[in-house]
Amino acid sequence: MGDAAFDVIVAWATPGQALLRPVQVVPGNTIAQAIAASGVLADLPEIDLAVCPVGIYGKKKPLDTLVRPLDRIEIYRPLVADPKESRRRRAAHKSAQTG
Repeated sequence: MGDAAFDVIVAWATPGQALLRPVQVVPGNTIAQAIAASGVLADLPEIDLAVCPVGIYGKKKPLDTLVRPLDRIEIYRPLVADPKESRRRRAAHKSAQTG
């Protein structure tokens, strides 16, 4: 097998669009290199890897993580609201309705 290139997929989604872009990388490439090779950053300038976390198959990973064949590299949007605060508001709203 050696230095044979292999496929990974770079994924980005918003409520209005989903992008799945296959890209070929070589052993030793990182998540950051695969994303750069995919052209996603040039096509979607709103993506800022300094702000947007990334992961593989739903698990957050650092940009220097090595990719493996058939990995789905996901670029996550920054959170708009704090999940803990959202839960507190929903619980307060629910208890106000029932109480």
